Amino acid sequence: MATSPGSPQRAYRAACPNCGAPVEFASAASASAVCGFCRSTLVRDGQSLLRIGTSAELFDDHSPLQLGAGGTHQGVAFTLVGRLQYGYEGGTWNEWHALFDNGRSGWLSEDNGAYVMAFEAPTPADAPALDALTAGQRVLADRRPWDVASVVKAHLIAAQGELPRPPQLHGDFLVADLRSGSDEVATLDGSDSGQVGWSIGRPVLLASLAMSGLAAGAGEKTLGARGIACPNCGNALEIRLASTQSVSCGQCNAVVDVSTGVGGELKHYTQNNTSEGGLGPQIPLGNSGNLALGTGEPQPWQVVGYQERCDIPEAGSDDEQTFWREYLLYNRSLGFAFLVDAEDGWSWVRPITGAPQVKGDRAQYKGAGFQKKYSYDAKVTWVQGEFYWKVTRGERAHVTDYVGIGGDSRKRLSREQTRSAAADKSGGQAGGQAGTEVVWSAGAVLEANAVADAFGIPAGDRAAMQRDVAPVSGTAKGMSIGHIVVVIVVLLILLSMLSECDGSDRCDELRQAFGANSNEYKQCVAQRGSGSSGRTSGGSWGGGGGHK
Repeated sequence: MATSPGSPQRAYRAACPNCGAPVEFASAASASAVCGFCRSTLVRDGQSLLRIGTSAELFDDHSPLQLGAGGTHQGVAFTLVGRLQYGYEGGTWNEWHALFDNGRSGWLSEDNGAYVMAFEAPTPADAPALDALTAGQRVLADRRPWDVASVVKAHLIAAQGELPRPPQLHGDFLVADLRSGSDEVATLDGSDSGQVGWSIGRPVLLASLAMSGLAAGAGEKTLGARGIACPNCGNALEIRLASTQSVSCGQCNAVVDVSTGVGGELKHYTQNNTSEGGLGPQIPLGNSGNLALGTGEPQPWQVVGYQERCDIPEAGSDDEQTFWREYLLYNRSLGFAFLVDAEDGWSWVRPITGAPQVKGDRAQYKGAGFQKKYSYDAKVTWVQGEFYWKVTRGERAHVTDYVGIGGDSRKRLSREQTRSAAADKSGGQAGGQAGTEVVWSAGAVLEANAVADAFGIPAGDRAAMQRDVAPVSGTAKGMSIGHIVVVIVVLLILLSMLSECDGSDRCDELRQAFGANSNEYKQCVAQRGSGSSGRTSGGSWGGGGGHK
C-alpha cells in the first residue's frame, strides 16, 4: 500500500479454496480477487472465498505499471491492487484498480501510452442506450453534451489481483467512450450482465502521478528476444516499443500484426507500392530530436513509424490529388505525436482527449477558434516501422482539417473517423456502430528548418524538406538550385505514390516498362486526372491510426 499516514490496514485474508495460497484484500469493500498462484477467480462470501472460474493468463504487453505500484492523484496517495486486461479488434488495453488511502476506488486506464484516471458513478437517468450509439454522434448524459468517440465490442482477456466486483469471464460486451469539451472522458460499459456502468475521468501523465514501484524498463522492453520471424520472408523482426500492435519487416516491407501475441501464425500483408527507387522517410527511423510539441520546453521525440497517405478522388472531380507523409513520434513520458510533411509545409499534432465544439464550419477548442479548410477521404499507401494500432492494407479514414483563426492562425485541428473491418462487414448493424471511432488531434505548423535542426538533417538534404516554397514561374533559367531540387523530389514522390492511390494498371505497366520519368508514363498520368473534395494543395495535418 501507499505509505502515507492515512493508509488503511489490511482488511481481509483467506486461503484460496483451490490451491490454498493466501489471498489478501486491502479493502473491505472489494468483493473479488484472482489468486496469484492458480489464477482462480474468487468472490467473498461472508468469511470464506468461493471459486467461480479461472482467469486466463495475462497477455504480456510490457506495461510499466504493475500491482503494488503507487502514486498520488489530487493530493491523495493510491496503490494499484488489481488489473483487468481487455481485448478488442484494434488491440488491447488495461484498467488498473487504484485503491486510494481514503478508501476510494478508481481506475487508471492505460491505452497506447496514454492514461486516464476515472471514477465510477451512478449511471445517469438520461444516459443513452449503449447499443444505439454511433461514433461521431452527440448525446446528452448527466445533463451535459458529449461526443461519442468510439463504440467497440470488447472481451476480458484476463484479470489479476483485487477487484471491486467479480469480472465477466466470458462473452463480448459493448464499451462506448464519450468526450466533452472540457477534456473529460466518460465510459458506458456493458460488462456487467443486465447493467450498464458509468465512469468519468480525465487524462493524466505518469510523471504527474509521481508513480513509484514501476516495472523496471518495461515500457522499453523489446519483443525481439522472443525470436519473432517475419511470416513473409523469415527475417528477424525488431520490436522496440511495448505498445506496438503492427510492425513492418525491414527486409521485405511486409506489415505484421503482433497485437495478439507472437505465437502461432502471424497475420500480415505485403507492400509493393511507394518508396520504390529509394524514396521513403527523409527523417530516418530511430532518429531522435528535441521539439516543443505543446510542452513549452523542447522534449526528446523518437521517430518510430512512418506512413504515406493520399486523399481519395471523388468521381468526376478535376481537383488535384494530394499526397503527404506522416512520422509517428514517441516520448516515454508523453506518448505519441505525429509530424506531418505536406505540400504546404510541416506541422505536428497529438491526439487529444477532449472533443472540440463544432458549429457549422467553425470549431472551438481551449479558447481558440478554428475554420474548416478541407474535408476528404484519405488512404494509407505505405508504412514503415512500428505502430500502436493494427495497420490494415489501404487503411481509410474520413478527415476534416481546421486552421486557426486570427491570432491562432498557426494552430491546427484534425478530426478523423475510421471504421473497423468488422463494422464494414456487418454494415455497422451488429451492436449499434461497434467498431467505429472518431479521433481528434491538435497541433501547430512548424518551419522546415526547425525540423531539420531538431533531427540533425545534413545541409545537403535540407532543400528537399522545404515545402513552403513559392510557385516557380518562367523558365528553369531563373530557378535556384534549391528550387530545382524541390521540384524534382516532389515530382518523384508524386509519381511513385500515384501507382497505389489512383489504381490505374495501365499507367503502372508503363512505369514498370519505361520508368517513372518516361514521357509514356507522364502522359498516362496526365490523361487519367484526379480529384479530391475541393482540395488543391497541402495534406492532412491529422495523425492516422485508430486507438480506443
